[in-house]
Amino acid sequence: MRGMYRGAAFGLITALALTACGGGDDSDSNPLTGSSSSGGDGKSIVVGSANFPENQLLAEIYSQALEAKGLKVTRKFDIGAREVYYDQVVKGGIGVFPEYNGALLAVAVDPKSTATSTDDINTELKQKLPSSVEILDSAEAQDKDSVTVTAETAAKYKLKTLADLAPVAGDWTIGAGSEFKTRTQGGVGLKDVYGVEFGTFQPLDAGAQATLLKLLKDDKVQAANIYTTDPAIVEDKLVVLEDPKNLFSSQNVTPLVYKAAVNDTAKGALNGVSAKLTTEDLLDMMKKLVNDKEDASDVAKDWLTTAGLVS
Repeated sequence: MRGMYRGAAFGLITALALTACGGGDDSDSNPLTGSSSSGGDGKSIVVGSANFPENQLLAEIYSQALEAKGLKVTRKFDIGAREVYYDQVVKGGIGVFPEYNGALLAVAVDPKSTATSTDDINTELKQKLPSSVEILDSAEAQDKDSVTVTAETAAKYKLKTLADLAPVAGDWTIGAGSEFKTRTQGGVGLKDVYGVEFGTFQPLDAGAQATLLKLLKDDKVQAANIYTTDPAIVEDKLVVLEDPKNLFSSQNVTPLVYKAAVNDTAKGALNGVSAKLTTEDLLDMMKKLVNDKEDASDVAKDWLTTAGLVS
């Protein structure tokens, strides 16, 4: 997420390019570099990211951690939503991707899963992921989806939990990334679990959090899918509605890797990041990125240095 609120058009172009390169099998060929699988043979490891700033920041952290171990990295950031990039990891077009374990399971691997805790989610992922890929260690750091409203809206309608939206949502607009509407951990789940169905859905590119926040504060949308590490939640005194039925599962930052693309050195570097990264770290870095407009590469390097992972 490097000061990089790029548009959906670029993400689509990138996604189409990746799809064209991805091939149709799980061979060790790396279509993005034109070389054999990387991580153990001196070739470049392709590190990808989704199309929102935090994920791009995490991908930059992974990239620099790998480079600190003497590994070559090719950055392929801002690809798009999980529905676009997941198959590229499975097919080997991307070697390393910063994932959120609960969303990975519920969206890409098993939409019927009811797992909500970190351990249960990771157990299911290890059992159900395609054989070409695996997850490495999860970080303590989490960034969950939320349905968030302004303090004024919460007070006016006495909103505390997601269930409290049921009487009013039909007259409201919710703003979110376009994929939120059809996800179980999104519009579908809100209706099934809480009986909440919004009258209008306002789709935005996943990288357009600044736009979404403005729409929310201007009452152009009455509720918004805001990531819980967004600094605006605290600064603008927004209210994240409680989720007592755990519609939004644990979302620990977790490396998803194409097995043939990473050796033990690469895995050690990525697990080293997970061992150090906390939610507080993530929130602090997002403040620097979003509020202070620092470059993601500098924010990543500073954190890696402080964590003792690079010198």
